[in-house]
Amino acid sequence: MAELLADHTTFRLGGPAAHWVEPGTEADLIAAVAEADAAGAPVLVLGGGSNVLVADDGFDGIVVHTGRLRGVRDEDVAACSGAFVEVACGEPWDAFVASRVEAGQAGIEALSGIPGLVGATPIQNVGAYGQEVSQTIARVRCWDRTEREAHTFSVVDCGFGYRSSRFKAEAGRWLVLSVSFQFRLGETSTPVRYAELAAALGVEPGERAPLADVRRAVLALRRGKGMVVDPDDHDSWSAGSFFTNPVLADASLLPAGAPAYPQPDGGVKTSAAWLIEHAGFSRGYGRGLARISGKHTLALTNRGGARTAEVLELAHEIREGVEAAYGIRLTPEPVLVGVALEP
Repeated sequence: MAELLADHTTFRLGGPAAHWVEPGTEADLIAAVAEADAAGAPVLVLGGGSNVLVADDGFDGIVVHTGRLRGVRDEDVAACSGAFVEVACGEPWDAFVASRVEAGQAGIEALSGIPGLVGATPIQNVGAYGQEVSQTIARVRCWDRTEREAHTFSVVDCGFGYRSSRFKAEAGRWLVLSVSFQFRLGETSTPVRYAELAAALGVEPGERAPLADVRRAVLALRRGKGMVVDPDDHDSWSAGSFFTNPVLADASLLPAGAPAYPQPDGGVKTSAAWLIEHAGFSRGYGRGLARISGKHTLALTNRGGARTAEVLELAHEIREGVEAAYGIRLTPEPVLVGVALEP
């Protein structure tokens, strides 16, 4: 029986995989992808399935699932330099975050509750509540599918930006094998920059808090927004935020009253959720079984039995509505597999 991709994505959407491969070692992973590439076969490398929307027809190619590739190796732990840790691509991300909090290693505590596997985090430069994974990444080890050789990138060569990286920009070329992190040692967090999180912790922005307290507060905030995967909560049957926050060339392009976050290059980032809400799309909006989350405007959700086509119709309607109202075109955050958001 064909493997149903809906069983491997947090959206719980997607048809069957024509071929399913689940390598047990790094060498097997490289071999599976290299052999498929040599044969000219379509390949989908799938981790936790938390940032993908797969076609109802499934994937007519080879799906290589990385979930069996585990391993966390402490390369160096010293008071002067912190902890240097290499992590295999198939390690579950939130379990890894929990282990760092318990070990007194600071830098990713605000990224608690994010679904998926470690190997996906540098591709999207995962971020939340004032932290980005690029702030603690030291290097990323990859297989180059074009040159057919291993390559290790230091953090400065990863091209990290807001929800972006060289791995995302050169989609399909780099197969992430492992990610190495460098953490500060201590029982307190990095400075809490996000106002909502600071308020939940009872500290001022810029202050620190105990690592365990930050993790608990973030998990509570995410659950309140349906952003912690829960099979009994349809608000979490999603890919998280469906649209990225737009970055505009300058503040003159902002709608009146819209949030503004100045960027280092002189641009300004604003809130996609604000744009969606003020364009007339409220929480719970939608038709049928694809709807905006009842807890968070940025999440499009499967209420149980939805089709991918319905999610795309809703996403298209929202994007067109925001552009008509404000002249700003929203960009989808999930990887669209076998489908496209209509232009």
